[in-house]
Amino acid sequence: MDVFGIPIQALMGQLMLGIVNGSFYAVMSLGLAIIFGVLKIVNFAHGAFFMLGAFTAFLLAQHLGANYWTTLLVAPLAVALFGMLFEWLFLRRLYGLDPIYGLLLTFSLVLVLEGGFRVAFGSSGQPFATPEALQGAINLGFMYLPVYRGFVIVAALLICLVTWFVIERTALGASLRAATERAELTQAFGINVPRLVTLTYGVGVGLAGFAGVLAAPIFHVNPSMGSSLVIIIFAVVVIGGLGSIMGAIVTGLGLGVVEGFTRVFYSEFSSTIVFLVMVLVLLLRPAGLFGREEG
Repeated sequence: MDVFGIPIQALMGQLMLGIVNGSFYAVMSLGLAIIFGVLKIVNFAHGAFFMLGAFTAFLLAQHLGANYWTTLLVAPLAVALFGMLFEWLFLRRLYGLDPIYGLLLTFSLVLVLEGGFRVAFGSSGQPFATPEALQGAINLGFMYLPVYRGFVIVAALLICLVTWFVIERTALGASLRAATERAELTQAFGINVPRLVTLTYGVGVGLAGFAGVLAAPIFHVNPSMGSSLVIIIFAVVVIGGLGSIMGAIVTGLGLGVVEGFTRVFYSEFSSTIVFLVMVLVLLLRPAGLFGREEG
């Protein structure tokens, strides 16, 4: 069976690939949106934290014999703790200054992390085995769905929905939103705003680390695996609306699907379609699809 002259298997295969990529976009852009929404910091190191999550999982499995499920829990926590330490030592000194300083500092962290891992492990990448329980494929009739990729989609959607619920529907999320809008007033109510900000940065980069662990069995674990991805993530956040939680999730998944279909109909255009959408959105709605217009 063909659709517009294209076999249904090819079309569905690219759709599935688009949803998988969109899952990574959603989780990573969610973390970036949280960080920008609270700290107003352009976290250029987000791709490096993605890479750090993958390498932490690789090292845990390679040297400590940890299974995949352990690495999926421990690696994002380790990345979050590292991010909180980085925020406490360096980033908090830049709050209130021109955003370019935060951009330069996080870009410096990218150079340090990628350079260090490149010296230690080379540039070719390290293989990461798919967990035995998630190997194989499911016959859907019109295509075979690799079990692990299906797991990536479910896990990404689950972590996105849980994060959205915590931020939008809990007391912790209410305190976080209050600290974003009126830090002094929130502090007066006895809430430790600096600690809340540090925790927020840790959650944001921990999401990037979680995406890195999910990506490890699909891509070779290498020092530059987050470099190309971070540019797309910034575009996703801009399209969804800077600081918009739901915008990051929906736009990440949607652009992954758009990218997948573009590969089917005009593959040469697939690497630029995200940026074309970004230009169109900025022209028609500068605040982003889910962002709030200023005053």
